[in-house]
Amino acid sequence: MAGKIACFVVLCIVAAAHSAEALTCTEVDAYLKNCVPFLTKTGLLGTCCDGVKKLEAVATTTTDRQTACTCLKAAGETIIGLDWSRVGDLPSACGVNLPYTVSADIDCSKIE
Repeated sequence: MAGKIACFVVLCIVAAAHSAEALTCTEVDAYLKNCVPFLTKTGLLGTCCDGVKKLEAVATTTTDRQTACTCLKAAGETIIGLDWSRVGDLPSACGVNLPYTVSADIDCSKIE
């Protein structure tokens, strides 16, 4: 019985540690905040690509990539003047290769 309890505790710790590392919208927003001028046609890329590359580097799991997608869509709904074609072009403009195009109608649950 003690062995089962110990095993359960270890599983809980591992699950908690993993969930603590999950990507959040706050982090996604922070990585991409310098992209807003480019995405709204009010400025240049500037340091935007630094954030795009960092986001790609930390979004290593399917869950993280789906979260990033969901966060981008949600932010896109609140940013006045957002040009979705620039959103879709952003990864290639920054030298990041994504197997999908981010758009207003993307189904984030299908990203792997």
